[in-house]
Formats: sequence, structure tokens, C-alpha cells
Amino acid sequence: MFEITDFQKIGIGLSGFGLFFLFLGVVFIFDKGLLALGNILFLTGLGFVIGLERTFRFFFQRHKLRGSTAFFGGILIVLFGWPLIGIIIELYGFIVLFSGFLPIVVNFLRRVPVLGTILNLPILNKIVDKIAGDPNRSMV
Repeated sequence: MFEITDFQKIGIGLSGFGLFFLFLGVVFIFDKGLLALGNILFLTGLGFVIGLERTFRFFFQRHKLRGSTAFFGGILIVLFGWPLIGIIIELYGFIVLFSGFLPIVVNFLRRVPVLGTILNLPILNKIVDKIAGDPNRSMV
């Protein structure tokens, strides 16, 4: 196992609060204050968890510039007062940035006892495989 430092624990808490405030911002019909606070807390928490240098390297790789531009542009649009448009642009950037992790997440979720059984149902299996972009997985 690996040891979690105090900074990483703080980062996990900040990221959790950021996701919670983002959720509340969406629930309260795209409240720009909650969305802005959620974005700031999430990015700060990410910097604490993986470190500032690795965070900058992740967001500013050449092949991820389109996703990073959309993600940070969406955050700026939310901060300027257009939360619905900003969240849509931010969501697009998030999907472009983290789409490489999606097959890993789906395979992990398939190994979770109850959730894995649900995801392996014939109808959901096809949908999840399309979302994850897993062409090698056999359709049952």
C-alpha cells in the first residue's frame, strides 16, 4: 500500500466539497455562486492530491489542449455569469480530458459485486461498452 500524506487528505476533502457544491449548483437551477465555488474547490483539491506540477502537466499536454481550453473556458464563462452555457462547455472539456480513463472506470465498476451484475445485463452491457469505447469486449 501507499501512504496518503496530509496534503492529499486535504485535497480529497476539497475535491469532495467541490463536487458537492457543483451538484448543489446544478440542483438549484445552475446557481452561479455555487458552481463557481465548486469549480474552485475541485481544482484546488486536485492540485493538493496529485501536486501542482503533475496537475499542470496533465492539463497542458499538447493532445489535451482542446479539452483543457473548453474546461477552463467553461469555468470562466460560469464566473462571468452564464452558468448553463459554461457548464455545458465545461462538461465537454471534462469528457475530452478524462475520456481515456473511462474504460478503466467501467472495468472497475464491473468488478463491484452488485453494480457489476447490473452493468453486465444484456441491454446495459451494450450501452456501457459503447460509452466506454471497448470494441474488444464480447457482447453476451
